[in-house]
Amino acid sequence: MSLFLKLYPIAIIVFFAVDMLWLGVVARRFYQSQIGHLLKENVNWIAAFIFYFVFVAGVVFFAIMPAWRDESALMALLFGGFFGFVAYSTYDLTNLATMKDWPLLVTIVDLAWGTVLGASTSLITYLIFSLIQ
Repeated sequence: MSLFLKLYPIAIIVFFAVDMLWLGVVARRFYQSQIGHLLKENVNWIAAFIFYFVFVAGVVFFAIMPAWRDESALMALLFGGFFGFVAYSTYDLTNLATMKDWPLLVTIVDLAWGTVLGASTSLITYLIFSLIQ
């Protein structure tokens, strides 16, 4: 448990910085053009932060901690990427299956992004933690 508590604060900062760069700068126009008609005017920040805290807990538990125990940055990258892919698949594939106007392109881009986000959060957190230990 103490390893989790050491890794979690690093991972939450890394995740938030990387995801805000994606959502606020890189892909902002993409999502607006694809699903702007489905988006709320005001973001429900409580729900967003709950997702962030849960997602990062999963990345730490299922990717970074096992990678740290095996001393493998590659494991952090691969397990984090797979976790991100699974988590984002849950959201995007459910939307694709149930929503009338959910674009396939958003699903594809989001699955790629979830994979990159999980992988990069895991690897960067692993590397930062390696430097401060």
